[in-house]
Amino acid sequence: MAMTMTGEKTLPAGRPKVWAMLNDPEVLKACIPGCESLEEVGDHGFAAVVKTKIGPVSATFRGKVELSDLVPLVGYKIAGEGDGGVAGFAKGGARVSLADAEGGTLLRYDVEAHVGGKIAQLGARLIDGVVKNMADKFFANFAAAAGGPAPSGAAEPPAASLAAAPPRVESPAASPAPSAAPPAIATKKSWFRRIWEWFMSRSR
Repeated sequence: MAMTMTGEKTLPAGRPKVWAMLNDPEVLKACIPGCESLEEVGDHGFAAVVKTKIGPVSATFRGKVELSDLVPLVGYKIAGEGDGGVAGFAKGGARVSLADAEGGTLLRYDVEAHVGGKIAQLGARLIDGVVKNMADKFFANFAAAAGGPAPSGAAEPPAASLAAAPPRVESPAASPAPSAAPPAIATKKSWFRRIWEWFMSRSR
């Protein structure tokens, strides 16, 4: 049974970081749902053990993945195969490409895979749903590793500024103080005028 899947995801990180993560077995292991181990084999290969469940069938796939056509910061091709014992097998390939995007890096992927054995008998609709779900989880994990959404702590500075705001509320209450100043000034003028008038009257 053959399957194809395409998609894209904007990741909150620059291309150099995303490229490094795509070549880091520890990052990939943490992001792949059900991945029990992922070890480097040779210059551009990995040996993997992934445990998954498709409908009523649970299986542990052991296989290898080879990377080719590597163009740093641009993309590469993946070819892999896995053996799930009595559950069946899976093999296929994918092309992954990177491009600049607003807020980070746009990752595109085109996947073509073939499955056989017991799992192939479960039907394309069920298998497609499981594969899509695994892909969604992988990219959600990968996005979180790349930086994820804005941290909740980012909302703290406004909260802090609001906490510092109350002293400003008192400023309207202090506003009557300047209004009290004019009477005082008026009193001084009135007193000065009386002195001046008295002086002028004496000079006559």
